[in-house]
Amino acid sequence: MAPKKRSIKAKTIITSHVNADFDAIGAMLAAQKLYPGGVIIFPGSQEKSLRDFFINSMSYLFNMADPSKIDFSETTRLVIVDTRQKNRLTGVSDLLDKPDLAIDIYDHHPPMPGEIRGTRDVSKPYGATTTIMSEILREKKIGLTGEEATVMALGIYEDTGNFTYTSTTPADFIQAGYLLSCGASLNTISSLVVREMKTEQVTWLNELINEMASHRINGIQVHLSTISSPSYINDLASIVQKIVRMENLDVFFAVVLMGTKVNIIARNRNPEVDVGKLLAEFGGGGHSYAASAKVESQTLPQVEMRLLEMLKRQLKSVLVTKKLMSSPAITIDSKSSCEEAGSLMTRYSINTLLAVNRDNLGYEGYITRRVVEKLFFHKLGSQPVYEYMDSEAQSVSIDADLAEIEEKIIEAKQRILPVMEDNQIVGVITRTDLLDYLVEHNREVSSSEKQVINRPNAKKKYIRHLLDQRLDDRIGKLLKDIGRTAEDLGLDIYVVGGFVRDLMLDRPIEDVDVVVEGDGISFARYYAKKHGCRVNTHHKFNTAVIVFPDGFKVDVASARLEYYTTPAALPIVENSSIKLDLARRDFTINTLAVALNPDTYGTLIDYFGAGRDLKDKTIRIIHNLSFVEDPTRVFRAIKFSNRFGFNIGKVTSNLIKNALKIDTFKHLSGLRVLSELKQILSEDNPIPAVETIAAYGIEKIIHRNLSITPNTYDLFDSVNKALTWHDLLYVDEEYPRWAVYFMALLYRRPFRVCDEILTRLMVPVKERQMLLERRYKAENRLSLIEARFPVSRQEMYWGLINFKTECILYMMALTKNEEIQKAISNFYTRHRYVKPVIKGKDLLAIGIKPGPVFTRILKLILNEKLDNKLGTRKEEIAFATRYAIENDLID
Repeated sequence: MAPKKRSIKAKTIITSHVNADFDAIGAMLAAQKLYPGGVIIFPGSQEKSLRDFFINSMSYLFNMADPSKIDFSETTRLVIVDTRQKNRLTGVSDLLDKPDLAIDIYDHHPPMPGEIRGTRDVSKPYGATTTIMSEILREKKIGLTGEEATVMALGIYEDTGNFTYTSTTPADFIQAGYLLSCGASLNTISSLVVREMKTEQVTWLNELINEMASHRINGIQVHLSTISSPSYINDLASIVQKIVRMENLDVFFAVVLMGTKVNIIARNRNPEVDVGKLLAEFGGGGHSYAASAKVESQTLPQVEMRLLEMLKRQLKSVLVTKKLMSSPAITIDSKSSCEEAGSLMTRYSINTLLAVNRDNLGYEGYITRRVVEKLFFHKLGSQPVYEYMDSEAQSVSIDADLAEIEEKIIEAKQRILPVMEDNQIVGVITRTDLLDYLVEHNREVSSSEKQVINRPNAKKKYIRHLLDQRLDDRIGKLLKDIGRTAEDLGLDIYVVGGFVRDLMLDRPIEDVDVVVEGDGISFARYYAKKHGCRVNTHHKFNTAVIVFPDGFKVDVASARLEYYTTPAALPIVENSSIKLDLARRDFTINTLAVALNPDTYGTLIDYFGAGRDLKDKTIRIIHNLSFVEDPTRVFRAIKFSNRFGFNIGKVTSNLIKNALKIDTFKHLSGLRVLSELKQILSEDNPIPAVETIAAYGIEKIIHRNLSITPNTYDLFDSVNKALTWHDLLYVDEEYPRWAVYFMALLYRRPFRVCDEILTRLMVPVKERQMLLERRYKAENRLSLIEARFPVSRQEMYWGLINFKTECILYMMALTKNEEIQKAISNFYTRHRYVKPVIKGKDLLAIGIKPGPVFTRILKLILNEKLDNKLGTRKEEIAFATRYAIENDLID
């Protein structure tokens, strides 16, 4: 029998995975728009709703062909959407082996080993591949009809679960909105993706729930259902997603035998599990949070056992001990006094202290705050720790599993568990650490155990998509490079603080601050040497600054904890872990960290409810002594509240009032207060912050006679208008923004009060001259102008030319006369730039002898130019010549 004749020729073939979903269909249609003339090989679908829609409604939009009828001899390009897996393609196996074939891949799934590698590979972590394609079409200004937009929108709606899946990104919303603007029909979309469950689907949902088994693997709860069906189950993925929501499951696998094939559908919300990587070993794939696979020639029990074995292998690599422990452990020599033990526990805000042998640092036991307090009561504080410590306490090794940790902390009722490596204490796990972990992973915890928890759960989620979307290419590449470098050195590294806060708020990123669990200075030096950068180090605080050749800077710190010897003193710094490093920060919104190491890149870590407070728009401190230890945090609370439009939490507000009441500011250096005031007054609009300062009465710590009145606010409002005017000029001229507001704050204050304020704040000499002498001169100059107004341009020029920008703006704010404001603004924007064109050499050429006369002539020319009497170089030379002749200055 003769082979079938292949009659269709195509240079470009477009295809997707077998059992195509709406996302695959939408992406193929978009690819057809992107590659005009391309021929689509439709891989088929087992979803009845999709088949009916495709065949009966929209097939005319697609340039389709049967692969058996295509002559691939002239095909030079293969376009694959929504997959990279060779075993999920049909009809193009011969084409894939063709030499010199260009393969273009568009996919939102992360690449996996052994997959097809394209000559062009466009991959973005969006919720749907169609989102990527829509973005490209929009950038290239390729138009869409209403029907085409509907097909593409279906892909986005379905693959994001109507924008409810955690994989959904802002880009999905943006492109869906764009497609709606192109005429996509919401009626059609809702009829296909928002469907009530049919009777048979409810039956399968109940069976999956009834057959669900729970497995605890290295502390992680995994749920697995195994069922069989003689025929295909429609919308199995939707049924699985509904179960996950109904039962609030973190990790769920549905293993379903349909006909002769075992189908695995996985959903996951635990960052330590990667179901995409797991199911790739079954020939499937997907994301870390959603994946599927089809298995042939294996029974249900075989697939189930293999799946569990692979889960155990994957989760065994999760080092629970390292995740739970804090490091370094705080210890005391067992021969030290219990009084010293009490001081250490107070200093570090801990309730249990490990005791070690002074000679070999070996672990000997622990002592609790309760025991020490009883000893103080009985006046036995001088007794050695070893007399009263619990010497039968156990420890665990660095590679201990969760079961061992649970047994020793919960069952043995041990409050604190040292972690040992080579007979040395490398960290410590508290009962709170363990219970937080169990709660976080949906483990059963008794009510009595829950009462022990005294801090928020450490919440984690992936925000890699935010890093990719909101950071420019340089910063994104820099963070990944920092993570790889730390990995090479065996260190864990995080970007922290304001960087992460501003990322989550979608605000401009100004500073890059990273924290290393280890020696930050050594890391900075290694990175700088590798990349040709400079390093500035500060050994007292274990910090460094990496300075790139173009001046760009990255701040590097060792993870550290701080304690204060007295209120308002600078902190004493010691090395620590990321957990304790975040705990030392001022407000919850500044306690976020994002892991940068390759394996955990993009993991957001939140120990103190920062995400909640960002959502609630609230400034909260972390512990109640925060303002006592560092009163400057009061100013920072007000600054952040003003900058972000947040409220100061009720407890935090009460603690500010208490800090003022007990006068914690009396030991605070003036320079630190000045630094905080400068930052507040440098904000775009500091007036609300100043109102908050006045509401608390904080201005009195600057000076007892300093009061902020309605007149002060009126002047501040004028300053704000003047600075806004200046900003809109886009003049590339630096000036101390804060100083204009500070001048306004000092306006009409007695000289003695101004002098005392500047002395209290330890204002440096040059800034003091600006705020006193130059401010008074500016006020006097403005008074002269107002008294003699209108004045000529010459008078305005010579009256203002020696004042710097901040004083000019201060005068503009100070005057109530709009004509004077206009005259000053004309000077600043135009007249101050007026200069004679001719120089001294031109006067020499005229025949004038050098001397003071040169200055006099050039000044006269400048005056004439200010009055618009001279314009060209020729006119200036004529004026100088005439003046020289009239005054007999030419030999």
